[in-house]
Amino acid sequence: MDSATLHRDSIVFDGHCDTLLEILNGKRKFGERSTKGHIDLPRLQDGGVTAQVFAVYLEDQFLPAGAIKQTLRVLDVLYRELDSHPEEMLLATRAADIERAKEEDKVAAVIGLEGAEALEGDLGVLRVLYRLGVRLLTVTWSRRNQAADGGYEMRTGGGLTEFGVKLVEECNNLGIILDISHLSPAGARDVLELSKRPVVASHSNSRALCSHWRGLDDLQLQALARNGGLSGVTFVPAFVANERKEASLQKLLDHVDHIAQVAGIDHVGLGSDFDGFAPPGPRGLEDVTKMPSITEGLLKRGYADDDVRKVLGGNWMRVFREVVG
Repeated sequence: MDSATLHRDSIVFDGHCDTLLEILNGKRKFGERSTKGHIDLPRLQDGGVTAQVFAVYLEDQFLPAGAIKQTLRVLDVLYRELDSHPEEMLLATRAADIERAKEEDKVAAVIGLEGAEALEGDLGVLRVLYRLGVRLLTVTWSRRNQAADGGYEMRTGGGLTEFGVKLVEECNNLGIILDISHLSPAGARDVLELSKRPVVASHSNSRALCSHWRGLDDLQLQALARNGGLSGVTFVPAFVANERKEASLQKLLDHVDHIAQVAGIDHVGLGSDFDGFAPPGPRGLEDVTKMPSITEGLLKRGYADDDVRKVLGGNWMRVFREVVG
C-alpha cells in the first residue's frame, strides 16, 4: 500500500501536546490555521490525526494554591473548542469514541493531566476529574508533587509516596492510563511494579540514542513491554538528538527502530509534545501537518503495513481499550 493511503486509512494517535495552554494564553485561535506553534484544528486535519491527547499542564505560578482552578480553566478551553467545532471534533472517553471519530472524519480529543498537583492529595478530586473526561495521568511533570518525585529530584532516589501508591490503584480502578514520562527512575519503577494495567511513557525517547535524562534506558523500555504498555516517541529536538541542529525525522525514526528492537513493535507509538517546545520541530517534522512523513519514512525502512499501523496508533488503541474501555 502506498504511504498516503496507509496514513489516511490508519488511526493516528498522538499521545501528548501542550496546545491548550497556548490557546488559553491567547497565542492563537485553535479553529484557525496559523503559522505559529505546531497544532491547530486545520493542521490536525491536514496531518491526518485521529486522536490527540491534550495535556493539562500547570505553570509554576499556579502551584500549589491555584492548581485546581487553573486545571479547570484549561479544561474549559477544550470544552469551548468542542462546543465550537462539533462537526470536526469530539471528546473521547472510550476507545469506541476514537473509532467513531475515524469513521466520521473527526478529531478525537483525549484529556491528559500532566502532573498530580491539582489533586492536592485527594482521590476524590481525581474521581471528579475522571467525570470531566480525564483519561490519562502523567504522575509528575519533572518536579516533586504529593504523589512522587519527578526527574528533577533524581538525586534523592525517591519514588512514589504513600499517596502515589493509592493513586496508582485508583487510576487502575477508574480506567485512567498512568504515564511515567517525567518521573524519577524510582517512581517509574514503582508505577510499573504496582500497576495492574498497561502503563505508558507518553512522550519519551530512547536514552541509548540521545543522552538526555528524559529518555528511557533499555531496561525501562523492556519493563514497559512486560507491563503491556508503550513509549510514545517525542519530537522535542533535545530528546531526539544530542545536538538540536541534528534533530530530524530520520533521527526520530531511529528511536522507533531502537524501541521496536528492544521492547518489540507492539510497544512503541507517537507522543509528539507539540506546542511543548519552541518551534520548529525536527527537520521534516516542523508541525503536525508533517505526520504523514512518519508513515512514508517507516515504509521506506521496510516496516510492514500492519506494523506501521501499530506505531501510528494501533498500539495506543490497544492500551486505551485495555485500560479505559
